[in-house]
Amino acid sequence: MTRPPTAAQRRVIEAADPVTGRLRGTPAQLAALVKRGLAFRHPRPPHDHFLTPAGHRVREAIPEPRAESAPDAGVFTARVGGEEEPPVSGPGRLREVHSAWQGLLELRRMTNPDGAVDRPCGWERTHLVRAAALALEAGGHRPAGGDTDGYRVRATPQPEAVAVYAPDPAALAACAATLREAGWQAGEYTEPRTRTRFLLASPRRV
Repeated sequence: MTRPPTAAQRRVIEAADPVTGRLRGTPAQLAALVKRGLAFRHPRPPHDHFLTPAGHRVREAIPEPRAESAPDAGVFTARVGGEEEPPVSGPGRLREVHSAWQGLLELRRMTNPDGAVDRPCGWERTHLVRAAALALEAGGHRPAGGDTDGYRVRATPQPEAVAVYAPDPAALAACAATLREAGWQAGEYTEPRTRTRFLLASPRRV
């Protein structure tokens, strides 16, 4: 059985970019993570190191710090809509969203076999809700929260599919257009009991 990462290695993994998985550490630390299969060295300059899927799983298993002990942790999280404590909106948030989306496009370029950036990558397929929410927020859509209405992204029992809700038909259609442009398949459906219209969206494979 593979030995768990050391405390120092866990700190490097925990500090990885939350979207791209880019790592910062000493050459020895990075080489050890590569040897364990938790990281890989990109073949093109500047030869940065990134988490592998196994490394991402380790990172997600690390308990997050309590809010009161780290109120300004600075970890970006895409807004799925309906958060109890949403991040402050404004120019700073717009910059964070733009940076996260550009990082995701770079991750697609690096990890899709053909280097395609118009098709979701493996990270998105294992983080469906966060990935779809990032595509919507980066596309300029407003998430639901507080007194404002907007999109809501929710998990579904179906593999590789999320449900997207919007306040009206026009907003729902606009969300569908943004997701398709971002490389997702999206179709409108009606919930049998509530008659609520929603999108069922999944990452496109080809």
